[in-house]
Amino acid sequence: MDCRLLAAAFLAALTLSASAAPAPQEPKITGISHLAVYTSNPAATEHYYRDLVGAARLPDPENPQGVRYALSATQFVEVLPLPPNAGINRLDHTAWNVSSAEGMRRYLAAKGWKTPAKVTKGSDGSRWFTVLDPEENKVEFVQLAAHAKAPDAPNVIGTHIIHVGFLVHSRAKEDTFYRDILGFKPYWFGGMQEGKLDWVSQQVPDGHDWLEYMLTSGPSGSGIPATMTQHQLGVLDHLSIGEKSVPEAYKVLEAGNRLGGVHDKEPKIGKDGKYQFNLYDPDDIRLELMNFHASQKPCCSPFTAEDPSE
Repeated sequence: MDCRLLAAAFLAALTLSASAAPAPQEPKITGISHLAVYTSNPAATEHYYRDLVGAARLPDPENPQGVRYALSATQFVEVLPLPPNAGINRLDHTAWNVSSAEGMRRYLAAKGWKTPAKVTKGSDGSRWFTVLDPEENKVEFVQLAAHAKAPDAPNVIGTHIIHVGFLVHSRAKEDTFYRDILGFKPYWFGGMQEGKLDWVSQQVPDGHDWLEYMLTSGPSGSGIPATMTQHQLGVLDHLSIGEKSVPEAYKVLEAGNRLGGVHDKEPKIGKDGKYQFNLYDPDDIRLELMNFHASQKPCCSPFTAEDPSE
């Protein structure tokens, strides 16, 4: 056979083999890993997360300058030094637990999403990588260490971060990533006023934790509105710890003199029909204690997926 014909046949075989290769399958996204926030006062932040919230202080395998405040073997708040150009922003990234970090990296790359060339391995054996969502929020995917241990946190006010939320301008734009590519599923939506949408919640595809879009009025696009204060932004950029009973958890905080700093006057029932109580860290990031289940019928829309549980 002519050499040119051999070369053509070989190239055709390679092309056929490549086209027959199956597309990478999406690894499981099982729940929230952590919320990473900045601090302008590490001592005050440590008092808040360790003494008031009751989390365990641990070293940070991702960043030697950071600290982890662990609620459980799989979830924590990561606290990082405040960058010089942060302005009023105190949120670094949200993070999700996945069955395979490398598998998720390959899956997103196959979908055309910009990903790093490789995952990073931590000193604890965990693996992770970071991407930007459509509005340029940092999102991290974490594969847990093989033998993650529960922290020594006997006084923690709750062990399960059931949702995280952050400022979003365009629901439709963000949905192209979280819904269309990652497969997050609808959970609930609502607003402070009839006919106005303020919150859109969607659960991970392989669990019950959820992401909450905190919708901000104004033109679509990324960035913090110029008129927004640090506290207003902290209301939007938040995490929520699940409780069997928020009123009972409030009593525990009150009895233990653990209600320092800024917080609600008392628990209340939110628009979703669930009891909640808000506390704020020294840099205004909101921590919302929330009942796992609703006590009343929610406004605006029904729940369309199962509630999380302890």
